[in-house]
Amino acid sequence: MGFSADWLALREPADHRSRSAQMLADLAKRVENRDVLRVTDLGCGTGSNLRATAPALNARQEWTLVDYDFALLEQAARSLTEWADEAKAIGDDLVLIKDGRNIGVKFRIADLNKELEQVISGDIDVVTASALFDLISESWMRRFITALKATPAIFYTVLTYNGEDDFLPAHPFDWGIINAFKIHQRRDKGFGPAEGPQAAATLARLLSEAGYSVETADTPWVLKPSDIQLKTELLKGLHGAAMETGLVSDNGANDWLFWRTSMGDQKGSRMTTGHTDILAAKG
Repeated sequence: MGFSADWLALREPADHRSRSAQMLADLAKRVENRDVLRVTDLGCGTGSNLRATAPALNARQEWTLVDYDFALLEQAARSLTEWADEAKAIGDDLVLIKDGRNIGVKFRIADLNKELEQVISGDIDVVTASALFDLISESWMRRFITALKATPAIFYTVLTYNGEDDFLPAHPFDWGIINAFKIHQRRDKGFGPAEGPQAAATLARLLSEAGYSVETADTPWVLKPSDIQLKTELLKGLHGAAMETGLVSDNGANDWLFWRTSMGDQKGSRMTTGHTDILAAKG
């Protein structure tokens, strides 16, 4: 499982505008009395989740950014330095000043299959992730929740794919492509057979069964003609994944991709990709 820094940069504006502002405000209220807020971000990529979340939180924050890809962590350090009003490197760590907030950042390379319990341990206030849990199996989710329960942390995850996709205008091949894509999403991405479009519902259920109070919010990408570059790359990804399943005909899928990309920036066109945000705290 891996994603390029270019893809993560391309999707960041849509990610940031799509997440639930109300849920983020709820999280901020729950932690507003912490002197120093300690946050662990799983599968952090280039630090997009920090950039979207930190401005709503306390004045003093300590983030641990966790990823398996060293190159992404290096890009995260560069991107966060550019994002901050001021940035200072202290060894391998960063201290950022952004809008009056003091944000310490540590970078941790970890394999979440082998080191999950070591990563989620100790005095953590918030465990967070973005666009991660649809790649995860139910058995890994159960293991994650067991580790989470051993900490005092609130859990906040955003932009989990939920399978609620739509196109305007419609094309006769839309259903076939999306259905094949959803099946592809259930393949093993490195954490066992992925929950894919069922991930948000499964995760919310497991958290509730574990005694957490759970809040969910629909947070779809709604991509319009101005999002033409992201739409094009996403359509190519849908097409490629669908083709790998062998469930769609080559000619039909190729015609669909040509038609969708050729009219993607036309006025009135829209592509919706469903996501869910989840906030969970011990009841």
